[in-house]
Amino acid sequence: MDHHLPAHEGHTAGGGAAEVLLPALVLAAVACAYLLLVRRACRRNPALGWSRWRTAGFLTGVALLGVALLPPVAPFAHEDFRGHMVQHMLIGMYAPLALVLAAPVTLLLRTLPASRGRQLTAVLHSPPARVIAHPTVALALSTGSLAALYLTPLFRAVTADPAAHWLLHAHFLLSGCLFAHAVAGPDPAPSRPGVRTRLVHLGVAIAAHAVISQLIYGGFLVDIPSPAHQVRGGAEIMYYGGDIAELLLAVALVATWRPAPRSRPRRGTDARQTAPATV
Repeated sequence: MDHHLPAHEGHTAGGGAAEVLLPALVLAAVACAYLLLVRRACRRNPALGWSRWRTAGFLTGVALLGVALLPPVAPFAHEDFRGHMVQHMLIGMYAPLALVLAAPVTLLLRTLPASRGRQLTAVLHSPPARVIAHPTVALALSTGSLAALYLTPLFRAVTADPAAHWLLHAHFLLSGCLFAHAVAGPDPAPSRPGVRTRLVHLGVAIAAHAVISQLIYGGFLVDIPSPAHQVRGGAEIMYYGGDIAELLLAVALVATWRPAPRSRPRRGTDARQTAPATV
């Protein structure tokens, strides 16, 4: 293994001004956009309002992204595999769960004009959206891609190119949001299967994270240009950090689960069927 991760061109210990300013501005704009939508939803329907917990969840997710993409974590991630893994946990698992539980699609549907809302609903019910939002596809995109990243030369190539590294961040975030939505998201999901199926997918994700982190810890089949102690430390962060994130996702699944209402027989029909025959 090499002695350190390949440094990005133009990267300094404190991070370039653009590397700090641009993510901070984007995250601030996203947080402000959500708050403006909340204000509009409350004005449109004051009686319904909007949950403060969901707002807090979204702001927490944005804050976690800020921690991951800004100093001191971002420069640490460029220099140390353990920092990279902390960044991966925050961007790919913890922030997505907080953002998804904020129900941004539901908020958007409450604030859009009726025609735009129908268009968005049609997109959400379209066959491509149903396929992408299925837990199996979300699992493959989020957890399955980790094997390709760490068990092939892909990680070495991505960390050597700043643009590719930002694309990796985007993949972590989007695939993490997709999996959290497929398992426990409060937003509408027409193709979402039952609770048992989602628990099975969550169990597969837990097992896959454990196997990949153990392969990284042992140095088997991995291609990571970092010292052995950094690789083992990063594997431990992935193992234990992933367990905590997936436990939180399981709690969210239980908290957002609602049993299907039982259909009640019409009055008179049940009585005629169950009443004893008269002689």
